[in-house]
Amino acid sequence: MRGSIPPERAAAFVPDGATVMIGGFMGVGTPHRIIDALVARGARGLTIIANDTARPGIGIGKLVSAGCVSRLVVSHIGTNPETQARMNAEEVEVELVPQGTLAERVRAGGAGLGGVLTPTGVSTMAAKEKRTIEVGQREYLLETALVADVALLAARSSDYMGNLVYSLTARNFNPLMATAAPCVIAEPNEIVPVGVLPPDAIHTPGVLVDHLIERWQPRQGCFHGCT
Repeated sequence: MRGSIPPERAAAFVPDGATVMIGGFMGVGTPHRIIDALVARGARGLTIIANDTARPGIGIGKLVSAGCVSRLVVSHIGTNPETQARMNAEEVEVELVPQGTLAERVRAGGAGLGGVLTPTGVSTMAAKEKRTIEVGQREYLLETALVADVALLAARSSDYMGNLVYSLTARNFNPLMATAAPCVIAEPNEIVPVGVLPPDAIHTPGVLVDHLIERWQPRQGCFHGCT
């Protein structure tokens, strides 16, 4: 059985300058309480690998607004004008990666591969400074694998062994990122006894998860999520 930790302690596992994978798709599947703890700690110089930066004040957007991020590896920033402004002001370095390529680079990192070959981006600006390889008379870009120091994930459910179940679009990146970092911290909506989650429903096995965030408890006498 694995104990759970508060978000503040989880934030301590993310040192300044770390490379961090953060799950989610427009904030869905993003560990919001851990992000709040990182902002409160005043984290700096983080490289974030994620699908997107959500919106100002939401998810990864909070890290951008708070100046916690120095570099982003994402598929798009179109929904966050603050990220765009910081990129244009050269306050944040942004590497834009096609969404499918991003997922494959994370998968390759988790599988211990050096990279993947993809035809996406050949003969475009995306090919700049990248190696091309010909296979079967077709050109491919060599896209290097992505790994991180820490992966921060959100899950619908976990048991006390750290087995995780995600919902809907939270499955886009969370299961891949769980394999691509030596330290994996998960923030589940609920933690249930071992055996409650059917084995064939598990998306990330507990052997990959290092820490669980304790369940949020409303203040006694509060029934509406107040603090």
